[in-house]
Amino acid sequence: MGLFNKFQKTRESIETLRHYSNSFFRIVIDEVISGTEAVINGRPTILAGTNNYLGMPQRKECIEAACQAIMEQGTGTTGSRMANGTYSIHVELEQAMSRFLHKKHTIVFTTGYSANLSVLSTVVGPKDIVILDADCHASIYDGCRLGGVQVYRFRHNDMADLGKRIERLSKGGANILIAVEGLYSMLGDRAPLREIVRLKTRYGAYLLVDEAHSLGVLGEKGRGLAEEAGVEDDVDFVIGTFSKSLGSVGGYCSSNHKELELLRFTSRPYVFTASSSPANIAAARKAIEIIEREPELRRRLWENANQLFNRLQEMSFVLGPAPSPIIPVRFQEIPQAFEAWNGLLENGVYVNIVLPPASPDGTALLRCSLSASHSPDQVEKIAKAFKKIKHLA
Repeated sequence: MGLFNKFQKTRESIETLRHYSNSFFRIVIDEVISGTEAVINGRPTILAGTNNYLGMPQRKECIEAACQAIMEQGTGTTGSRMANGTYSIHVELEQAMSRFLHKKHTIVFTTGYSANLSVLSTVVGPKDIVILDADCHASIYDGCRLGGVQVYRFRHNDMADLGKRIERLSKGGANILIAVEGLYSMLGDRAPLREIVRLKTRYGAYLLVDEAHSLGVLGEKGRGLAEEAGVEDDVDFVIGTFSKSLGSVGGYCSSNHKELELLRFTSRPYVFTASSSPANIAAARKAIEIIEREPELRRRLWENANQLFNRLQEMSFVLGPAPSPIIPVRFQEIPQAFEAWNGLLENGVYVNIVLPPASPDGTALLRCSLSASHSPDQVEKIAKAFKKIKHLA
């Protein structure tokens, strides 16, 4: 057996995808025109698949903060947080995140992925149980795997299924952690957080909410789904990333449990990973300031999301369950999804194509993500591009 023989099925899958669309493997952003436009394959293209919800990567203030941090502190730290990698700006961002999220403790990680990996491989262990939504992100699954915890899945957003599982598992006396997301990244739907909190409280469990796609997007102040649902004090661990609404790179975990600080000494991904660059930390901190003072960004984002959702719904596309900055357009057959994706690209619109097993239910989908930076005219152009490929749905 050769070392790479195990990848034969992967090779075959890649060749099949090439048959559907060779462009799928040649998507390179040649030039960034703005937060919503780029040149792809030599063609000006509207970007509608970037998770750039609030337009922060192109905000002058964020760019200036990042540049100033580079000039003053360099391009990288060259060390982990436990070694020489904790700068004053890391601590300042942790304090700012705690204030913003109304939590007592925050740890900043190098990526959102490593935040989930760090927390779920350390807070829970082999004697504990994690009950997670089946549609949770890969980093949540991988964190559980690294920690050797007992994992049980419940059907996506199915509270009856969660109730049955937690009732049965709670009889063994083990610590139970429920893990869900705020906005789910594929279908753009919310976790039923109030119902989850009721079950958590009833059975004495802990609750982790990954707000990666809901930070800055949901809640009156932009703190996420927990704020919108009015259950912030009932969430034990809030995890998120700086790479969506904050337009940077990094991750965090915030909690009122003082024991969170012990992860700085026990979490392998934290202890053995170089810390975030000064530019990324400075940009994220500036983005938090902007989110706090400019609620109109969220209003514009939701106006755009509602506009596109309604237009696509009028065309009878099969969409997600409700309007959201993440709008999935669903296809039963992979070839049709690829043909539609190619058609959109030819009409100057880029979206994400998501295939099994990444798609939640085994079907293919075109995943749109809207931004506060999209103009109403751009949103209408996206809708018109979809109209041209409607016969494929």
